[in-house]
Amino acid sequence: MKNLLILFVFISSLLFREAAAQVQLPSPSPAQTIKQDFGMGSIELTYSRPGAKGRMVFGDIVPYGKLWRTGANAATRLTFTSPVEIGGKKIDTGTYVLYTIPDAESWQVIINKGINNWGIEGYNEAENIVIFSVPVIKIPTKTENFTIQFVDIKPESCDLQLMWEKTTIDIPITTNIINKLRVQIEAAMLTDKKPYWQAAQFYFEYDRNLTKALENITKATEEDPKAFYMFLYKARIEKEMGKNAAAMESSKTSLALSKEAKNDDYIKMNVQLQKEIKKAMKQ
Repeated sequence: MKNLLILFVFISSLLFREAAAQVQLPSPSPAQTIKQDFGMGSIELTYSRPGAKGRMVFGDIVPYGKLWRTGANAATRLTFTSPVEIGGKKIDTGTYVLYTIPDAESWQVIINKGINNWGIEGYNEAENIVIFSVPVIKIPTKTENFTIQFVDIKPESCDLQLMWEKTTIDIPITTNIINKLRVQIEAAMLTDKKPYWQAAQFYFEYDRNLTKALENITKATEEDPKAFYMFLYKARIEKEMGKNAAAMESSKTSLALSKEAKNDDYIKMNVQLQKEIKKAMKQ
């Protein structure tokens, strides 16, 4: 009887441990991974998001003047698939850790090589790639969970925005894609199928060579005379060059083709552009 009791207790203990091992509670600081296409590559960010939970955040649970993992749990990671520039320093492709030192008026931002660090454990100042300061921006609305996001995204620049409680900081990130695009365009123009449309966009939006932009968009419309979007683009280039009469003709062609294609968006854009051209012609 005693042996049966011991066996029963032993089996009950095993069952309890197995049941306990199967219980999985939500993380108090859930992890998030976000990926942003940027320049000629992408940026991936992995971090954990603690909540304020009624507590005072900065100056209390996140002390001023001390190194912070910039989130919870493991140190926040940034992965770049193409070179970028942060804080005046070129950052090569690869994975790095984002540390910060918060203060009331400004934060120090640190990009570090210690990707195997847990939080700030293992932090080595000698592994810093760059350290610089950014100003604190106070916001009226409260952010409950620590939030990092990409904002103000342009072809060669974006901001990595950190928000918590009523505090925000923006970390500017830039990249240089013009030279890479130029090489691609020039190589493609040597082939039989010349990318006139893409070349027009490059010279207009990146290189700011309006003459080449107009040359290429003209050839693109000759190859595809039904492309209403190309004629609108041509009109915008001509307007910027001060060729208002030519811009009006290109926009009229685009408008007619847009109506034929039943594209309301381009109809509206052409109507608006023609108003702007008429105004410019009166000046």
